[in-house]
Amino acid sequence: MKPRISMITLGVRDLNEATRFYELGLGLPRMDSPPEVAFFTLNGSWLALYGREALANDAGVSPEGSGFAGITLAHNVASEAAVDEVMQQALSAGAGLVKPARKTSWGGYAGYFADPDGYLWEVAHNPLFWVGPKDEPAG
Repeated sequence: MKPRISMITLGVRDLNEATRFYELGLGLPRMDSPPEVAFFTLNGSWLALYGREALANDAGVSPEGSGFAGITLAHNVASEAAVDEVMQQALSAGAGLVKPARKTSWGGYAGYFADPDGYLWEVAHNPLFWVGPKDEPAG
């Protein structure tokens, strides 16, 4: 696994309020986004805001109590095979399997693992656009 975080996604209670805070309050540059998510470009990574319940549902965990802290970390890779490789690398290193890699509702391929402290990582291939450093193409 290469040393980077592609995207930080925060599960939020009120998407409009959170979007206003980050875009208008903090001045983060907002990208064009579907209505159910807000994307902001950071220096070398992205921040995403997504409904807390929807984000928990995507990972296959409860949105309340133990099992979900309201955040996932995403590591995007160039292919479905690379998703499988990174997932196996994480599991071999002691990560817990949260959701096996598979086709997603948004057109990609992704799985989730939990690090030893329970923080959720999504490993994803997004064929719609590359989420990563500009000097490292998706293909």
